[in-house]
Amino acid sequence: MKQIDRLIIKELLGPWVFGVAMFSSLLMAATYLNRIADYIVHGLPPMLVLKVTALLMPAILSKTFAMAVLLSALLAFGRLSSDSEITALRAAGASILRIIRPVILFSTVVAIVTFFFNNQIVPAAEKEAIALGKSIESGGLGKSGDPVSLPIFSDDKKLQAQVVAQSLDLVKRTLSGVTIVVYADTGEPSFYMHCNQMVFKGKEDWRIIGGGTIIPANGDTAIKVSEAWPSIVPEPKATPEDFDANFKDLDLYSMAEAQRLIERGQKAGGLTPIVIHNLEFGYWSKISVALAALIFGTLGAVLGIRSQRTSTSSGFALAVTIIFGYFTLTNFMNVWAQNGILPAWAASFAPLIIGLICSGVIMWRRNS
Repeated sequence: MKQIDRLIIKELLGPWVFGVAMFSSLLMAATYLNRIADYIVHGLPPMLVLKVTALLMPAILSKTFAMAVLLSALLAFGRLSSDSEITALRAAGASILRIIRPVILFSTVVAIVTFFFNNQIVPAAEKEAIALGKSIESGGLGKSGDPVSLPIFSDDKKLQAQVVAQSLDLVKRTLSGVTIVVYADTGEPSFYMHCNQMVFKGKEDWRIIGGGTIIPANGDTAIKVSEAWPSIVPEPKATPEDFDANFKDLDLYSMAEAQRLIERGQKAGGLTPIVIHNLEFGYWSKISVALAALIFGTLGAVLGIRSQRTSTSSGFALAVTIIFGYFTLTNFMNVWAQNGILPAWAASFAPLIIGLICSGVIMWRRNS
């Protein structure tokens, strides 16, 4: 039966590559085509446009890998059924589960690759794409063009300080024109620290470039500070991306980064329950999006096994219908998770559980 396994995997590979290319092109056109066209119209160098496009592709690919598994399974098993090869295998005593075993193996490999893409490559590429996009739009090198701010809370969720910067450079990971207002226990400003620039050294470690000045709110003498962070000023426990956080774009965060933001929001405050629930949904979605490849592969295989001859167009139509239904249900689940109707993990995995049940029922009926 190993020869059968190789035959089925070979049947899957071609349609899967085609599906990745087709779905990626459609999603790129629907999501980013206007932005890329605008860059071209404004005379941006072709290499810069290609770089932006390349940075946007990982987020697209992480979604189309699973879609392509569904299409490839439908087309492959539709062709095998039309040529009576599935009938021959059934006559030889092979069960439906045994026949689709190569699909499960193939889908598992795609799921692992998808998870790696989603958790390791996509966040870094998405952040660089945003930084480069802002660099293009502002004409600077990664500057956001707008002031940014971030509160600093104590462990008991009291406001300790507020960081305000004139501009953020995500490429150089610096803040420029920085003012930090430090508050007393009474809630009134205690003193201010000004510096021209701060640079992020990693692991929540900020350094003051060129020194700074601490000005007491009561009018006492100002104090000069060096590059080392002064002990009397609360240090931001945040990354440069946190200053420009977009909590709706869940592709920006790996599971570790999402978990860190969730914990910070729960302990220190500063994040609404809806934002925290959305981050939790994004955290679990890193796993569920990868597992979707396995569910799609199984569902596509059992649906592709038919007694009558079917056209390729019917496979395309069925794939698009299932994908549309999956993402519609996922969006509903996300809204329910944000509003606390369902736990984030349950909302994230609910579409997969429904797909798994459908696959099991169809497989049982095909096998009977």
